[in-house]
Amino acid sequence: MKKTLLACIMIMLMLASACGNVETTSNPNTSSEPKPETKESIIPKNTSENCTVERKSLDSETEKYFYGTWKVEKLLGFANSYNDASEYPTGQKFIGDEIIIKKDFFSSKGHKNYSNYQYELKNPLYEITATCHNSDSFYRLYKIDIPDLNINDVVKAIDISDPSTKLSIPVSVSFFVVNNDRLILLSEATIFELKKMTD
Repeated sequence: MKKTLLACIMIMLMLASACGNVETTSNPNTSSEPKPETKESIIPKNTSENCTVERKSLDSETEKYFYGTWKVEKLLGFANSYNDASEYPTGQKFIGDEIIIKKDFFSSKGHKNYSNYQYELKNPLYEITATCHNSDSFYRLYKIDIPDLNINDVVKAIDISDPSTKLSIPVSVSFFVVNNDRLILLSEATIFELKKMTD
């Protein structure tokens, strides 16, 4: 009985194996099987899926929007990579502080509660360091979730440097301009929205 059962199992295995190896021929023009992707089809054709990371001068539209006296209006949240312990969870020490951004002058002396963030520069160097063409690419690069950032929003990261040393301000302070309509301050890992007081 055992030998018969074993023989049946062996025959079934051989038949299953033989069926799996049968090649079917079909007309290549009518095949419904998907064609394998070529290298060209894997490369995204729309470069807006990525951020352009390069240092360049402010364009005139961004310049016009960026320059002015700004007031820290509200806390938006925190970068997802880490939290700035000095501000977590409320960030209230920055609220109401002012920042002056002019073509020939920059001042963050308005950060009354943080002496490390107080700078004054004559003829500062303003540069766009990255341009992200949608919210997904921005998040992939910066790991920052800005509330109300829409999929088609263009975000420009702006760096401020000392003209004498060409070095960025030596603290973790960055600005993000969203569609030349919003100015976001990133200090350490804390994100604030700024409101323009004067041009």
